[in-house]
Amino acid sequence: MTQEIHGTVADGFETVREEFAAFVSTERADYEGQLCAFVHGRQVVDLWAGPGTEGDSLYGVFSSTKGAAHLVVALLVQDGTLELDRKVTYYWPEFASEGKGALTLRELLAHRAGLVGTDTGFTLAELADDRAVAERLADQRPFWRPGTTFGYHALVIGALTGEIVRRATGRPLQDVHEERVRAPYALDFYLGLPAPQEPRFRTTQPPLPSSSEPALAAAQPDDRRSLTGIAFNEHAAEPTELASLPNERVIRAKGPASVGGVASARGLAALYAATISEVEGRAPLLKQDTVAEFGQLHSVGHDMITGTHRAYGLGFQATAGTWYPFLSAGTIGHSGAGGSQAFADPRTGLTYGYTRRRFALPGGPAPENLRFVQAAHQAALAN
Repeated sequence: MTQEIHGTVADGFETVREEFAAFVSTERADYEGQLCAFVHGRQVVDLWAGPGTEGDSLYGVFSSTKGAAHLVVALLVQDGTLELDRKVTYYWPEFASEGKGALTLRELLAHRAGLVGTDTGFTLAELADDRAVAERLADQRPFWRPGTTFGYHALVIGALTGEIVRRATGRPLQDVHEERVRAPYALDFYLGLPAPQEPRFRTTQPPLPSSSEPALAAAQPDDRRSLTGIAFNEHAAEPTELASLPNERVIRAKGPASVGGVASARGLAALYAATISEVEGRAPLLKQDTVAEFGQLHSVGHDMITGTHRAYGLGFQATAGTWYPFLSAGTIGHSGAGGSQAFADPRTGLTYGYTRRRFALPGGPAPENLRFVQAAHQAALAN
């Protein structure tokens, strides 16, 4: 039985609905997903499908959280509260230990710190608490000389930049997000999900097993103590199960700024709409020069953690260079391991959000995003 597609699209965006419906028709009966887009601050796509989901259902969005976190950093740079080329130690003196004293905030945001984890890993309680992670990392020897290369600081970048926010403002990054971003726009994008909102949360479903997985597992050595294993906390006494991380209430409640965000597709797309466009009579959160600064390529090439070609701006993925080459240069955004995707293309005014309930392999943005993003981009150019 074909699932019903719910929601609306604006005139000229019918192809996005068609692509969404075509994809859903090929998926399992338990597929749940949401797709939303804005152009110049106007919602043009709002679709969802699946048993139990609604347009305002909330999902764990994994590393799409990093986009919300680093919007806060961008706002503070724009305000003059933070300076990109100051050393991290200007804000956080304890960070200087083990040869990290020369690292700048700019280099940290570009995943160049070499501080992807700790020698012994983190407990779940520590991963949920950005201050605890930051305290551990301040004493950690980096895994490469800071500034010389780059690699994805998957579970810790938000704790590191969040500690700088806390030192500079006296407040947790999550509180600044709530006050300056989420609450003014009533966004369904939480860094710390309040208990009354819990009934709207849909637990993340595990990835579907592949017939090739047993053979692949047998062929690969145990790599828990590799750089990748350390970055994803697989070497800890209780290794992190990334796919189920949002299902831990402590993660949802505290909203760690690397991976703990809870959002709907509406919340993802609307956050970026507010970032680059006038929304409800409010000026964009970021000025054009700030968007350009944070979207400029800073780390491009072989990622020491993912082992793939990656491109990063400041705190954001270089979404056009990494995933969707047809988007405008300077597009800012971030994907999430479960399959979520969110971004803002400042030249076309397109902002996009996608969530899904079942964790998508191989991680990062789910493959279906390519067809949805392409359809939305073409419609935005034509309308």
